[in-house]
Amino acid sequence: MYLKIKNSAKQIIPKRILYKYELVFRWFWYLFYKGNRYQCPICQKSLRNFIPIENDKLCPYCGSLSRNRRLWTVLTNNILNEGMTVLDFSPSRCLFRAMKEIPNIHYTSTDFSGDFIADKKYDITKIDVQDTFYDLIVCYHILEHIEDDKQAIKELYRVLKPDGVCVVQTPFKKGEIYENSAITSEVDRQNHFGQKDHVRLYSVDGLYKRLNALGFEVEVKEYVENVSNRFGFAEHETILVCRKKSTDQF
Repeated sequence: MYLKIKNSAKQIIPKRILYKYELVFRWFWYLFYKGNRYQCPICQKSLRNFIPIENDKLCPYCGSLSRNRRLWTVLTNNILNEGMTVLDFSPSRCLFRAMKEIPNIHYTSTDFSGDFIADKKYDITKIDVQDTFYDLIVCYHILEHIEDDKQAIKELYRVLKPDGVCVVQTPFKKGEIYENSAITSEVDRQNHFGQKDHVRLYSVDGLYKRLNALGFEVEVKEYVENVSNRFGFAEHETILVCRKKSTDQF
């Protein structure tokens, strides 16, 4: 039902209006889900339940998915510090709003496709920023869309400061990375990679090795939760926390 109403609204209401007044529209959904059993760590709303949607859990108020809530928790608990320069690739609107409200950080969002709210339109394979500029880069569900992902990783490394952190996540599979440059049609990409605009399927180990080979020190963070966890996290989730050595010079 949620998706039907959402799709109908998108057909009737201009995107700029939907984005501007999204929290006003979502407030009515929140009233149906208000309670005390769960809580969204991004908007802090207490809920009786999340909205079940496509094997995920959606916050009715801010629209966060489980991976957004996990990322927010990791960033705010362990990584974000005052004065940081932050670059975020194609952020969800819930995280864009939340990050913009954090005082004393310099937050820039970027999106090349035009589908997300963004301050910049950087090509990840040729980021128009000087070397060693950012303290923190969020690269969440981006690399699986990029044909030349090795060049993208080189650019992430280049614009990151020594001791800086790049947080990476993609969909993962077991085994090796699966990629084939001959697969170019949307139908074939859907069949082979699970989405029409994906160009490969990573494995955790494969992406670890690729990031490491291009200079990053990589820590694999594995999270396992009970199905009924309070913050609506995914049961199993993997995040790669990549660091640039302080001794490295670009």
